[in-house]
Amino acid sequence: MERRASVLVVDDERNTREGLGRALRGRYDVALAESAAAAIASLESRPADVMLSDVRMPGGDGVSLLKTVRERFPGTICILLTAYGSVETAVEAMKAGARDFLTKPVNLDQLDLVLERALRARDLETENAELRKRLDDKYGLRGMVGSSPAMERLFDEIRQVAPTRATVLVEGASGTGKELVARALHDLSPRASGPFVAVHCAALPPTLLESELFGHEKGAFTGADSRRKGRFELAQGGTLFLDEIGEIDQSVQVKLLRVLETRKFERVGGDETLSADIRVVAATNRDLKARVAEGKFREDLYYRLAVVTLRMPPLSEREDDIPLLCDHFLRKFAEENGRELKGFDPAAMALMRAYPWPGNVRELRNAVERMVVLSHGDWLTVGDVPENVRDGAGAAARSDPAPDPSESLADAEKRKILAALEAAGGNRSKAADALGISRRTIHRKLASWGMTDAR
Repeated sequence: MERRASVLVVDDERNTREGLGRALRGRYDVALAESAAAAIASLESRPADVMLSDVRMPGGDGVSLLKTVRERFPGTICILLTAYGSVETAVEAMKAGARDFLTKPVNLDQLDLVLERALRARDLETENAELRKRLDDKYGLRGMVGSSPAMERLFDEIRQVAPTRATVLVEGASGTGKELVARALHDLSPRASGPFVAVHCAALPPTLLESELFGHEKGAFTGADSRRKGRFELAQGGTLFLDEIGEIDQSVQVKLLRVLETRKFERVGGDETLSADIRVVAATNRDLKARVAEGKFREDLYYRLAVVTLRMPPLSEREDDIPLLCDHFLRKFAEENGRELKGFDPAAMALMRAYPWPGNVRELRNAVERMVVLSHGDWLTVGDVPENVRDGAGAAARSDPAPDPSESLADAEKRKILAALEAAGGNRSKAADALGISRRTIHRKLASWGMTDAR
């Protein structure tokens, strides 16, 4: 038997409280409370799915109660009721986490609609969270999607490194998703409840970057009208992500090195020494070792940053992940744009797989969003694929050696896999990496061909 949703009605006016209770008992399990204190006691003994609370009550107003409930009972949906409806109160309630705001006397039909909508939205959020977790468990990690050998190795490395205090350098081409790696490291670390603060170093000149990182005191420079906290202060207890670290000026490199070594810093124009309780994750699309050799990046800073180095592979090394990514982005953008799409038809997916994606996952993401927005049917077809992708996929196909017209697709696949295995000395993992497929795929194909010896 399906559990009925529970509602806690909080109102100091007995008639209103009991009247709402009678109106709701037909569809919900109802509890009543005459004050904020009684509401907290009720939730401690029996959690509720929804709390309907009056705003003005003696001994504690509804907005303060709302804040307490959101902090102590985050699973409870909060809806406020008041006879003194105002824009200011509504805005304050929404900012504090109220799902909705109704005026008294309550229209019962409207209340039914608000409750039904709130519970449906909560259930959908729960289902989406569970779906994301299942997808993460099967195909990815914390927003990153992939099942290719290269991504599986990266996921294992992230899980191993995340719980430690080590500074991490994430390397990878533009558009591969380096910030997702940083966020996964944060979310899986003991600092997950702290802030995640990102700084895109290439976007700021040296003087502004220094102020952005370390903050400044009032009057430190022209335009510094007040004290401002920097990202190191804002990230206290959490993770600071420094994107495109290879672009920072030598003067800022020196100060950054000091923070990493001593965990101490001063605001620009200040003499107060502050402590930095943070974990630093840096990212670059440059070859930092080469920049060290050129004298453009400090060697000591490089080794401080690269305690652990993780590499985000380009999409060209993870062709097997393209269908997963396409499906992931299709669902995301279809939901955002109110479109109902079943997926990619085989011909369209073949083009998506054949295109080299020089802009990596970012380019793929943008292409799928465009396809979803401009699509007309239930399926994304070849006609929906952007022209540059169609042309690029055709050029990539033409660059391959001409196939033997008498050779079937199955025979061509078998020939390529066996050739890769021969080149890899029978090592299935190496052959899979070379082909951009999973080791499991090779194992399955060999079994279907009745071949147990990979050589």
